[in-house]
Amino acid sequence: MEKDIEVEELEKFEENDEPIIGMSFDSDVDLFIYFKEYGKRKGFPILRRTSRKDSDGILRNVTFACGRSGETRSKSVNILKPQPNAKTGCNARLGAGLGDDGKWTIRSLNLEHNHVLLTPTKSKYFRCNRSLNTYAKKRLDVNDRAGIRLCKNYQSLVIEAGGHENVTFIERDCRNHVQKERRLRLGDGDAAALQNYFMKMQVEDNRFYFSMQVDDEGRLKNVFWAEPRNREAYKEFGDVVTFDTTYLTNKYDMPFAPFVGVNHHGHSILFGCGLISHEDIETFTWLFRTWLSCMSNLAPNGIITDQDRAMKVAIQNVFPNTRHRWCLWHIMKKVPEKLGGYKEYRNISNVLHCAVYDSQSATKFEETWHHMITEYDLGDNEWLRGLYDERHHWVPCYLNNTFWAGMSSTQRSESMNAFFDGYVNSKTTLKQFVEQYSCALKNKVQKEVEEDVRCLSQQMPCVTDYAMERQVRDVYTISKFQEFQQEMIRKMYCEYVNSMGCENIVREDVKVGEGKKRTFFEVYFEKENGEIRCSCSRFQFRGILCRHAIAIMIRNDVEVLPEKYILRRWRKDVWRCHSRVKTSYELHSCTDEQKRYEKMCATFAEVANMAAHTIESSNLVFNWIENVRGDLSKAILCGDNEVTVVTGQGSCSVEVETVRDPAARRRKGRPPCQRKKSNKFSKSKINSSRSNAKVLLKCILNLIKVKKFLT
Repeated sequence: MEKDIEVEELEKFEENDEPIIGMSFDSDVDLFIYFKEYGKRKGFPILRRTSRKDSDGILRNVTFACGRSGETRSKSVNILKPQPNAKTGCNARLGAGLGDDGKWTIRSLNLEHNHVLLTPTKSKYFRCNRSLNTYAKKRLDVNDRAGIRLCKNYQSLVIEAGGHENVTFIERDCRNHVQKERRLRLGDGDAAALQNYFMKMQVEDNRFYFSMQVDDEGRLKNVFWAEPRNREAYKEFGDVVTFDTTYLTNKYDMPFAPFVGVNHHGHSILFGCGLISHEDIETFTWLFRTWLSCMSNLAPNGIITDQDRAMKVAIQNVFPNTRHRWCLWHIMKKVPEKLGGYKEYRNISNVLHCAVYDSQSATKFEETWHHMITEYDLGDNEWLRGLYDERHHWVPCYLNNTFWAGMSSTQRSESMNAFFDGYVNSKTTLKQFVEQYSCALKNKVQKEVEEDVRCLSQQMPCVTDYAMERQVRDVYTISKFQEFQQEMIRKMYCEYVNSMGCENIVREDVKVGEGKKRTFFEVYFEKENGEIRCSCSRFQFRGILCRHAIAIMIRNDVEVLPEKYILRRWRKDVWRCHSRVKTSYELHSCTDEQKRYEKMCATFAEVANMAAHTIESSNLVFNWIENVRGDLSKAILCGDNEVTVVTGQGSCSVEVETVRDPAARRRKGRPPCQRKKSNKFSKSKINSSRSNAKVLLKCILNLIKVKKFLT
């Protein structure tokens, strides 16, 4: 029979049950099971050698042979490195035919082998004796989708079965099944798989958006996609977007380029993403324009990126009215690298941090910066000179005229790493990346739903008696209320100093190491129209009123926040469209067999829970199962599974019928080290005749050298 046929034993055979000519069986399947069990006991594998059908297509004759029959030519390119071969030319075989009475009768038999026979404990590892049952396949598929590594996936099945001796498969069988399922879900070619998947998603929901750009040879250059939920979420939280290309790679070294925002819980949320071939102006311009088209040409108010020059030019071209901010975290982490060689590095670093984080105005920053340059003779440092020329892109005091939705520098740099943690691995194929990406996205949506439920079903206690704390607690999500509550708590370290008209001075005692320092803040407050601003700019950056503003409001007997400082984006009591949008996470629909299996498992689990309490109820269920098992007819699954891919028009499609896989490209930065590869990864397929000729010539020369040495 075929290697992937799954059968169950019809009966347990006795040790002395030997096949003889004239034995009859009800079907060729029964005959196969019998001979397979015989071979398992005696220690040899079996396979179907030949079969013949008559003119009506009815199977009439079949031959089962020892699995070590025949000869196999070596597939090794290098003849000096041959591969092991199980074939020994064994002539042991069994021939049978279908009689007029409908019975299958053994007509020829040869049980003589020309090789060593194994014990039953070892013969179970022959391919014909190994099989994956439906339960094991389901477990493997579920765990693989959850991102569990294959070795742990396999080990969990072994432990559940009580040891390796109780499973009918090996780790290689599990690996083959997982890889086969991945191919069936997404097709064979990476680029073609992406194209088919995207078109299938768009047939199911025409709001799914994708665009693929190819080169002159039809190879994939760049791709962008966004799910309906991503597009709806952008309408709600798209005021500020972060963009970066430094997170993940795949086997083609195509940078992953996500567009990320912040939701009402302060968590990262995706607005679409791309895989790009280059990090140049042309590529970024294509990606930004495609994303803008996907989002109905509504540009964000602010965008945060790294210091990439090509990215900066593309943003100026595509988003001319969007405020562009550099990631402060990326800049400050380069300080040891750029300034660590100076003798006074520690002092330089302290002054630089003071200029960046403590300057409440552009004037103060300029003063501190020039003092640092002069005091430590840094006028010739090109890195610092470049940062100063671009200070409007990264220094906080120059950016406080734009609302940044609470996206801090550290959060931005870590958000996508946390977003994909445990789901997306580097160096995957494109189709594996799509599957892992979808799993990570599903997990992110689930966490948002759980947080929504927590906010609506739980309530944080207040730590003060001020009405504004209860006001914020009743309408904000828990995470955002906790931020406001911390400002209420830290108000105790703030003290009113003086005022002149609407201008107020507030002093705060800030802990620094083991000591503390006093910092002064300017708070502008108009009680009549409820306008309040603080020089710390916390509301502009975090969307939460600062403790300095709260202190001045309370001092002026204002205990309820003006409505304009209760932001809709942090509220828990509003209806948001994106939370109602169905997602497209499953890469393929379950087959009817899988649906029936899952339904039966769920029902069996309920019955088992009810019956496990007493021995009587358990025995009742066991007896019922045995009766049903005897009534069920045994079905044999054979042949290959087929996958039909549904295609449709894309919102932004490509002009080629099938997209070819992209060419592998090297990323920016330090070249990869040229360390010697291990034998495990140094084997490559040689396709060209020129390469084959070179290898063959080398082998011949080696043989000549060996011959000369021997003579």
